Formats: sequence, C-alpha cells, structure tokens
Amino acid sequence: MGCCSSQPVDFDSEVNLFHFDLHRAVGKGAFGKVRVVEHKKTKKLYALKYIDKSRCIKQKAVANIIQERRLLEEIDHPFIVNLRYAFQDDENCFFVLDLMLGGDLRFHLERKGTFAEDVVRFWMAELASALAYLHRRRIVHRDLKPDNILLDSQGHVHITDFNVAIHYSERRMHTSVAGSMAYMAPEILNRKGYTWCVDWWSLGVTTYELLFNRRPFEGRTTEKITNSILKDSLKFPDDANQRCSPSAVEFVQELLERTVSQRLGCRPTGNGFQDIKRHPWMSSLDWDKLAKKELQPLFIPDIKKANFDVSHELDEFLMVEKPLTHTKRKTNPDLEKMKPELRQLEEQFTVYDFLSSPRQSYYPHNQPITTVVRSSELEPMSVIQSQTNTLQPTATIAERSLAGSPVPDTTWHQPMHLPLTSIP
Repeated sequence: MGCCSSQPVDFDSEVNLFHFDLHRAVGKGAFGKVRVVEHKKTKKLYALKYIDKSRCIKQKAVANIIQERRLLEEIDHPFIVNLRYAFQDDENCFFVLDLMLGGDLRFHLERKGTFAEDVVRFWMAELASALAYLHRRRIVHRDLKPDNILLDSQGHVHITDFNVAIHYSERRMHTSVAGSMAYMAPEILNRKGYTWCVDWWSLGVTTYELLFNRRPFEGRTTEKITNSILKDSLKFPDDANQRCSPSAVEFVQELLERTVSQRLGCRPTGNGFQDIKRHPWMSSLDWDKLAKKELQPLFIPDIKKANFDVSHELDEFLMVEKPLTHTKRKTNPDLEKMKPELRQLEEQFTVYDFLSSPRQSYYPHNQPITTVVRSSELEPMSVIQSQTNTLQPTATIAERSLAGSPVPDTTWHQPMHLPLTSIP
C-alpha cells in the first residue's frame, strides 16, 4: 500500500505529503482517515490524520478544524499524542501525530474485563501528569475516557482527541455542554458553570471503570444518565475490597465528589496536583521518574497482534472510495475567488513543522462556536451554542474504531485512534 513520488523530494521546502510514504489505514472518520506514514528522510513512523475539505465545509466544521490545529500546536508532553506536522493540499488538511502502537484502553478493557490495581494506578498517575500539564496551559480536555487514552508500544498512556478541548477562562465559568455524557461532571450537566475541575471528575470515572469494568453512574437514556450523575450515591461492587485496596476506593471517592471545592485536585485550601501526588494511593510512586518515562509499565500491549479494527483498510482495497495520493498544489491560488470557507482554511490552517517551528499559544484568541454533546451511540447528536466568548472547542475528526464494526459517518463524531501493529 506504499505510495511514492517519482519526483525528487525537496526536504528544504515546507513540509508536504511528498515528504512521506503512505502505509496502511488504521482509522476512519467523518472527514477522512488515519494512515500510518513514514517520513522519507528520517524514516520515522507517524500517524497521518487527513480531513477532506469539501466534507468539512459541508458539515460546517471549518472553525473547529482550525482551532484543533492551533490547540495541538501548543501541546508537547510525554503522555499526550502530540502534533508533529500540519499542512494542506487542494483537497485535504493534514495532521501528522505521534504514532501509538498499543491501541486504546477501551479496546483492551473489552478484551480483558478489568485490570489489576497496580496497572490502573500507574496509568492514572501518567494521566494525572498530563492533565496537570494541560491545566497549567489553561486547557481543559473535557472528554477523558478509555476511548481517548492510547498506549504506546511500551505500555505508557497518552491522551488523544482534543475535539472538545477548550481554553478556560479564570474570569468566567463555562456553561456549554460538551463531552461524553457518562464521563461528564455534575457541574457541566447542571449548567451552573465549570472550569478545569471537570477533568478530575472524568479521571475518577475512568479509574472506576478500569477497576470494575462498569461505570459508576449509568442509564439507558440521556435523562437517566444525567439524573444518576447528579443524584445517585456512589456505590462500589460487593467484591471491591477483593479487587483493590481501600486507598484506591478512597481515591475514586475523592475524585467523584460533586461539590467541586471538596474534589481531589480542586480544593481551594489544597495544593492541586500535589494533593493527587500525595494521596495514599499515589504516594508510593516515584513521580520524578514517572515524568521521564523511567518507570516500567505493568501492562505491555502485544504489538504483534492488531490493536485496532482491521476493517479500515478494506474501503480502499475494495475501491469503495478514492485512495489518498500525493498531488501537487495549484500554484498561487486566487484567494479573492475562493469560497469564504476555503479561504479561511487556506489562510488559517497554517503549516507546522516541529523541527523548525517553536510551539506557541493562541490563547485567548478564541471565539464561540457550537459544541457537541455525546450521550450514547444509539442517540442522535445534539448541538448547543457556546455561551461564553472565551472558548472554542476543537473539532473531532473521526470515530473510535469498534472491533469488527466500522461506524458509519452519519453518527456523531468520535475520536480517531492511531494504533497499529505492523507496516506492510
């Protein structure tokens, strides 16, 4: 499936698709696919996420795509899927991202059922480190869940899918509803305003789910899930004390505290992230070594097996859709004659090269746009206009790969995941 240009590649020019060899498809979404690519000069493998401009415009997602591009430029952390290159051609916008070989935690949870306490503690510590990093940069993720956590080949976790991430304001609370319903903090659902503390609640739900293979608050409809999150008491399985220590239960309880000022990591009289590091469940870890990825993960994915839905390659193999190819751009396009949306992409989806471009923050240059509410895979998407002038969620690009069942593009947009086993 590799594809190469017959023309010599000018690596001194701005980065473009000709700099990469194209390998297998590992994800499919609303606007395009994720492919494995190899940089022709460095031979390094990446994940290439590409967005069809015409489909993006049709779904009125141009502002979202641009904001995602800008937000990813700000971020560089060991436990986040980082942006390495961004560019466009006449038909597509491209994100080149860190390649994760180990699959997402939803994939592994569905196969294993639960994970040992020590494994979950290690992952939650790495995720807490990444969330604290984002919060220091005034970014709240808003959609932390097993689906959006990817493993590298060694077993370290990485946060992905910044499609509803926003810059938060210290001056005013946010009220837009966004994220995945089962992982939303009460303060999002009750519309009383929220900030970065919602991520710590989502970490609590994720911890509970990985330990017990069920979520703490459940319901078959949006109304029932909402009611459960807002009112139901937090209960643990009868065999919880056999599955994990009392300090693990306490950790989850303190994260799933409805009163924000009493939530672990959020207490006004506390020390934020330091409180999480000093919690009895976490205090035995060497946090300095953890931050440097010097601690050995306790769960290592088998990268000889497929850690993603292998059906993503079939569309092109069966000629269902036009395959991605290297194409030269039109020279000197006339911006004045372009449709407004195409011109916006042309001007604002700028080239990024991590080897030559310093990372920069676009905060607070945001504008209100619509945000996505995810309740369940069976219910339609509802869209709510942002009610503040300080946030702009980033666009989702694709659906999570569900083993054996590709998700149609008509569903609400799920994140693209970037696992892979081998290169053909």
